[in-house]
Amino acid sequence: MQHPSAVLRRRLGRAGPFVAAALVTVVLVVTTLTSAEPPGAASARELLNGRQLRIMAPASPGGGWDQTAREMQTALRDLVGRTEVYNVGGAGGTVGLSQYTRLAGQPTELMVMGLVMVGAIESNDSPVTLTATTPLARLTTDYEVIVVAKDSPVATMEDLAAQMRRDLGSVSIAGGSAGGVETILAGLVARAVGGDPAKTNYIAHSGGGEALSTVLSGRATAAVSGVSELAPQIRAGNIRALAVSSPQRLPALPDVPTLRESGVDVELENWRAVVAPAGISEQERRTLQDLVVQMTRSQAWAETLQRRGWLDATLAGPEFDAFVAAEQRRIAQVLNEMGIG
Repeated sequence: MQHPSAVLRRRLGRAGPFVAAALVTVVLVVTTLTSAEPPGAASARELLNGRQLRIMAPASPGGGWDQTAREMQTALRDLVGRTEVYNVGGAGGTVGLSQYTRLAGQPTELMVMGLVMVGAIESNDSPVTLTATTPLARLTTDYEVIVVAKDSPVATMEDLAAQMRRDLGSVSIAGGSAGGVETILAGLVARAVGGDPAKTNYIAHSGGGEALSTVLSGRATAAVSGVSELAPQIRAGNIRALAVSSPQRLPALPDVPTLRESGVDVELENWRAVVAPAGISEQERRTLQDLVVQMTRSQAWAETLQRRGWLDATLAGPEFDAFVAAEQRRIAQVLNEMGIG
């Protein structure tokens, strides 16, 4: 079969060499631009068929899930056009999850979720679980940091761990809502130092800001929150970081040791991911998964990671399914040991 440009050149020969050459050039440019579109974007546009992609953030505006959804909205613009983000907050994401089940079979509906939702499903004894969703991909991760007031007598993580070994209940740890990532980390640390996680003295708050106020006022021994949230306060010298929950030291806090470096065998990441409703076809799942992975490779997403201080944690397919299943088992165990699950 002849290339379309050759056919067009022959048919337009009588129109003059300059006109023919110009029109052939237009055909080649259009063909090149069309073929340059990422395969994931082309398939997704076909799947959407003019419909708008919607992303639920199962939390109030301003939090990590809301930020993730809105950054996705920006990064997806060049791939599928305009998307809509909306919020359904409450109970660690389980309120949004419950409403999301009504969207079964609709591939135009996505939802952001993560470790916090895994914990909330367990701690709230939610009747709706992640089986009501179709996993697509993990996107980012953020690690936790354990801090104390700058004038605290607790100088290192080794000091804190030693105090927990002597008297677990005497060490109060301030963090976010019960069942969240901070609760989970406190329980894991208690278990790692040989204590009973059920006796962890955890003071729950609605957010990291309130937990920070509690430790600064001296009403808690230590506080736990996300690195991206507390790093500015640490660098300003307002609080002292004892350890991070990452496997290696973090670029944002290069002088802060990991828990494992401090003799506490714990690692925990506050990962965020995106899912689709249950009941979509396998082809729809593959198309949406390809679209999300394509998004994570975009320049817009790279800029998001840099600006937010998030770490790329893209994982999709069977590997992501296995990861979520392992996290569910681990989180259920520690929350049950703490008497929360």
